[in-house]
Amino acid sequence: MIRDRLSQALKDAMKAKDTRRLSTVRLTQSAIKDRDIANRGTGKEPATDDEILQILQKMVKQRDESAKIYEDAGRAELAAQEREEIVIIKEFMPEQLSDEQVTEILRAAIAETGAESGRDMGKVMAYLKEKYAGQMDFAKASGQVKELLK
Repeated sequence: MIRDRLSQALKDAMKAKDTRRLSTVRLTQSAIKDRDIANRGTGKEPATDDEILQILQKMVKQRDESAKIYEDAGRAELAAQEREEIVIIKEFMPEQLSDEQVTEILRAAIAETGAESGRDMGKVMAYLKEKYAGQMDFAKASGQVKELLK
């Protein structure tokens, strides 16, 4: 379970006095706790591993965008800090699929869902998010699905 791995990583980072890792893991746990609190308000269960993977993906995307902004502004040290955090967060995510694997999966998903045109794109994306959460960039995948459905 991702929560257990994060708890262990927090303990290890404290023992090793690794401040970058410690702060990144704490931020991650905080984001998960925020989701748990939001779920509790609506009567849902605490965040599942799939929801946690979505949170981790969002955190990676935010840091990537921030790193680009820092690089454009000439702040290389801040960009490097963001990229270090990305590496730490990705340790808790499943292995990302290669572009070739993604293309194969997209074709199979289109066949599986019976999608024939752009109107069926939502069906395909829902299928992919259910089966491959945290393993691919869905923004890129949606562009590819759109191309394959033309």
